[in-house]
Amino acid sequence: RASRSQRLSNEPQNGSPITSSIRWKLDGKIARMNTSAPIPKPVLRYRLWTYVGLTLFWCGCDLWTKQAIFQALGMPGVRPPHWLIEDYVGVETAVNQGALFGMGQGLGFVFGGVSICAILGIVLWLFKFRGAESSWLTFAMGLVSGGILGNLYDRLNMHDLPGRNAGGVRDWILLRYGEYTWPNFNIADSLLVVGAIMLAIYSFSFSDSTQADAVAKDRKSAMPLGASRPP
Repeated sequence: RASRSQRLSNEPQNGSPITSSIRWKLDGKIARMNTSAPIPKPVLRYRLWTYVGLTLFWCGCDLWTKQAIFQALGMPGVRPPHWLIEDYVGVETAVNQGALFGMGQGLGFVFGGVSICAILGIVLWLFKFRGAESSWLTFAMGLVSGGILGNLYDRLNMHDLPGRNAGGVRDWILLRYGEYTWPNFNIADSLLVVGAIMLAIYSFSFSDSTQADAVAKDRKSAMPLGASRPP
């Protein structure tokens, strides 16, 4: 009389729907427990295209708006601000030789070097050190990278601004409340802030178990139809 283990080992690999369902649930538990398992290639490709797509899309939006606004309003000081909401929200061209929101004036080349290192670090973190397992982190880093590249384009003087404006970052969003005017900024700066907020939310709002469950769920959702499930 065959033992239970022998009978189970003789079952066909493509068993009944019930057997397949049980195997699927076990696969999910193993994926959550085995954090050292490599990211399945279909998931990795999906994350890669998501990251690259977000980066290029938002970088393109930043560069297009800068070009359009500077063509319409000219260099700083040529025209007065154009108010969208009178005395609160407007459009005004400015060139920033510093970092985010005007900090670190005159250190543009330093920030350019830091930006290049940051992009390389993000790519390594996502696709070598497994950050891309999380769709939340992939999305956040896509926003951050789009913002970094948008401002890096300006810091490398690819916009070809003349004179003292060479290598400066083009800003155009104007916020004012009463006597206080916030330093002009652009879409790239906004992307950096939103990405940083998403990272903070991920760090402080997700426990280790929640992150593991999210990774397992992300792996399943990213698998294309017909692809084999992750081990």
